[in-house]
Amino acid sequence: MLIGALAALAAALCWTLASSLWRRLPTSLSGAELNLLKNWLALAMLLPLVLGRPWPEAQGPLLLLALSGVLGIALGDSLYFAALRRLGTRRTLTIDAGGPAVASVGGMVWLAEVPEPLHWFGLGLITFALLLVAVQRSGDAFAGRRQLQGVVLALGALFCGSAGALVSRAALRDAAFDPLQSALVRVLAAGLVLLPLLRGWRTRGWGPRPSTRRWPLGLLATLLGTTAGIALQQLALQQLPGGIAVALLATAPLMAIPLAHLEGDRPGWRGWLAALLALCGVSALVA
Repeated sequence: MLIGALAALAAALCWTLASSLWRRLPTSLSGAELNLLKNWLALAMLLPLVLGRPWPEAQGPLLLLALSGVLGIALGDSLYFAALRRLGTRRTLTIDAGGPAVASVGGMVWLAEVPEPLHWFGLGLITFALLLVAVQRSGDAFAGRRQLQGVVLALGALFCGSAGALVSRAALRDAAFDPLQSALVRVLAAGLVLLPLLRGWRTRGWGPRPSTRRWPLGLLATLLGTTAGIALQQLALQQLPGGIAVALLATAPLMAIPLAHLEGDRPGWRGWLAALLALCGVSALVA
């Protein structure tokens, strides 16, 4: 479990840094179009690492991995990018961190994975920590309709991401895919589903180009979030029960606290208390 826990925490850190970079990227692309771009960039990075490796002869788990890519990456990430622009990094990650409860219930219903009492205690500490982050007031004023849209989009991303993680967990239990292979299948399925969006790129009007180059920022965000983050997530889902893996992956909003000042967000004492509680919860899960 230690390897799985470390992989999940590393994936959460990668997603936190990538979310902050995507938030700062100046672009006129929609959330789905930005998702399409980063998926094909990730494929270009993953393919050289997977070529020549033996693949398991398992059609069922392969289809499940593809389905998890459609749910968690194509749908979930598109909704996530749209919410990120409306709510900011920390609050979008906070809503998305409701995944432990969704994944734990789903794991009990579909995968027969019932957490032990100590694991429930750790899940409770992490959930309480995330609630502290959620009620923390931000320095930015997100009011009215835009904030409501962001909350709805973030909730959609939460359910799609949790469903994708559970389907991926079911596939990894039944076949010996390594993390890079499973990440490639998920990203490829998401990229293929989003391909029809390319038809609108030729006719749409583009705004003025920013004065700074954008491709290094997008490339680094893709490397951290989609390539390294998903590979580490697959390793965590392979080594841990679904609910516990998603709980550790959901510590991303706590890792976002040190980066909050870059977006004018002030976590305050509640944010730091939440980080301490989450650390205790992580310790209980690992134990």
